Amino acid sequence: MIQTNHEDQLAGGCLCGAIRFRVSAEPITTIICHCSLCRRAAGAPLTAWAMFPRDAFALEVGALATYASSPGVERGFCGRCGTTLSFAADFMPGLIDLTIASFDEPERLPPQLHMWDSKRISWVQLDDDLPRHAELPPFASA
Repeated sequence: MIQTNHEDQLAGGCLCGAIRFRVSAEPITTIICHCSLCRRAAGAPLTAWAMFPRDAFALEVGALATYASSPGVERGFCGRCGTTLSFAADFMPGLIDLTIASFDEPERLPPQLHMWDSKRISWVQLDDDLPRHAELPPFASA
């Protein structure tokens, strides 16, 4: 279980250091997303996300640049180096997803499931026994 005392809070940031953030809660879930929008936003074959209550997330340095990647969806990134950092959507009020790779200690946030596995690139073959959802998992459906 992830500790949430101040000394042990989860922290992270972008590649260039212009953005630093801290999270003061345990993740609600951790997900590997295979959708084409996450792939394009991150420039990677998949994106690993950790979902948190929005009010547990705080920027310590800098400000997120944002992009509305689809109706009701806002993606946050560093305007200087381009690091993909966040995902917020109208269908998940009060929640924010943060890229696991942007945390200082990403190993503390192992993925719990795959979503949009129906969109997974065929050559991406992960040897894990995590649940796989063809689209959104039931708790994330709009």
